[in-house]
Amino acid sequence: MAKIEKIAKDKSGKMAKADKAAAAEKKVSGRARKLEKIEKASTVTFTLELPVRKFMDAQAKAAGMNMTHYMQKLVETHVIETGGADEPLSLRLAAKRQVIDRVVALATKLDADGKFDEHFILAVVNEAGKDTDFKAQYEAALGVEASEGDVKVKRARVSLNQQIGRMIKKSVGARSKRNAQGQIARGQASDAFVATYTMLEKPPVAAAA
Repeated sequence: MAKIEKIAKDKSGKMAKADKAAAAEKKVSGRARKLEKIEKASTVTFTLELPVRKFMDAQAKAAGMNMTHYMQKLVETHVIETGGADEPLSLRLAAKRQVIDRVVALATKLDADGKFDEHFILAVVNEAGKDTDFKAQYEAALGVEASEGDVKVKRARVSLNQQIGRMIKKSVGARSKRNAQGQIARGQASDAFVATYTMLEKPPVAAAA
């Protein structure tokens, strides 16, 4: 009888763990969908004349950036330069520029040192976070105060962290990793700048003909 009770207890414990794992997976998936929705709402699409596109491609390549990062930087530079020294948006974007530049440079270095793995975004941000100046610029880049409420602060963090992750991924030529169901794989972290991050992988290298 005792053996039967022990088996039932073990089975119940395993089911409880499975339920917790499923709940955690559902939470991550829900957050991922929300992040994708925010990204779509923040995306601007426009058409360039072909000669203009070719010219801008060359400019981006010369600056060591991809087209998206380069165009985003051009727009933000315009806001920083025309907004004035006392314009909150200009100050926030200037801080964000420093944050983005720092993580991109660090990602490039760590990748060159062979430190790339599926948790690369977390590794880069954690390494950057060891710098007190980076922490100060990160908080300034959020553009919100704690007194404005947890919801507003969290929304600002999600937006900034999403940009950071996207720039890290592109800077090392990585792509989002997919799980067995074909969905983008996400990781979670505590006590870090990023609570949820996209897991990465490098595209396979084509074999030489």
